Amino acid sequence: MTRVDLIYFNAGGGHRASALALQSVLREPPYAWDVRLVNLFEVLDPADHFRRITGKAPEDWYNQRLARGWTLGLSQELKLLQRLIRLGHPSLLSRLQNHWNASRPELVVSLIPNFNLALCESLQTALPQVPYVTVLTDLADHPPHFWIECHPKQHVVCGTPRAVQQARAIAHPAQPIHATSGMVLRPEFYQPALWDKATRQRQLGLDPTRPTGLVLFGGHGSKAMLGIAQRLADTQLILVCGHNTALANRLRALPASAPRLVVGFSTDIPGHMQLADFLIGKPGPGSVSEAVQQGLPVIVVDNAWTMPQERYNAEWILDNQVGLVLKSFRNVHRAVAQLVDALDTYRAQVRRIRNRALFEVPVILSQVLQQARSEHSHTECLSTAPR
Repeated sequence: MTRVDLIYFNAGGGHRASALALQSVLREPPYAWDVRLVNLFEVLDPADHFRRITGKAPEDWYNQRLARGWTLGLSQELKLLQRLIRLGHPSLLSRLQNHWNASRPELVVSLIPNFNLALCESLQTALPQVPYVTVLTDLADHPPHFWIECHPKQHVVCGTPRAVQQARAIAHPAQPIHATSGMVLRPEFYQPALWDKATRQRQLGLDPTRPTGLVLFGGHGSKAMLGIAQRLADTQLILVCGHNTALANRLRALPASAPRLVVGFSTDIPGHMQLADFLIGKPGPGSVSEAVQQGLPVIVVDNAWTMPQERYNAEWILDNQVGLVLKSFRNVHRAVAQLVDALDTYRAQVRRIRNRALFEVPVILSQVLQQARSEHSHTECLSTAPR
């Protein structure tokens, strides 16, 4: 059985979600591969020294900042992180080479940024016959050294024309570039609702005659949801707070003149989207792509607090006319009124987006693997041929 390693970490949640989505497809026929999820930080710090010293995992620091809205200045911090990764490159190579030699994968797929040079070089040193593929989980790269490295052995899978264009400008002339129709989403986002929307809304205390907004800021919520809820007291809302129990309690305590459903952590994001008419949130590639897949126009912000790798997403929303982009949520009530007035037009634009990446990426991986095996077999034949 073909052994495939999917590299992820839990910073932000989208990388793990994409890995789980691919794993679910690759384990089924016609592939039926042995797909292993590999958390990079567990490979680099197997004894969990970072958590013991600081009290938290590296991802937890990042996720708490997202929940509190402390994202100003991340561009400079990203540059510092990348410098530290380059300084630690020899050590990263050594640890990763040991990992590859022990795990012996036949294909490695990275779903994370920043570490692709070390991952690719270490794999090529330890197991030169094994192909290395990076699947972008962002709509575009944030160069330099974010997703795409100039390395001839790094296959790059891009979900938008912008990312393909960037790859062609950055990549090595011999570097393989593959295009898909969007971001990798969980299979649930392709499944129709199993219940009647109006009936389900009534069961949850919502009014089927009112437009419904879904407020979503990832698995850890955001304090920005408080301001949104206050400004939209007369709009029917579903507010998903993730693991942020304190935020959920504060939202439940806010007065509102329209029905409101406050949800804690939930794995049924597709179900909540199927109850809504539009999404309000940050311009994350996952949440925006999920909303569009479920037929929802979006309202997001793009300002100094927007993470650098997500700034193109706002441009993508405007270019495809699938929603509105604000400078802040202070005027979110006006944006909601504007979007609701033209809801049918926005819905028509959303329906034009056909994202089949979940089913396209496995085909690409299979082709990459077959090509690598063919080249390896040819090389072995040449090396054993009589002279």
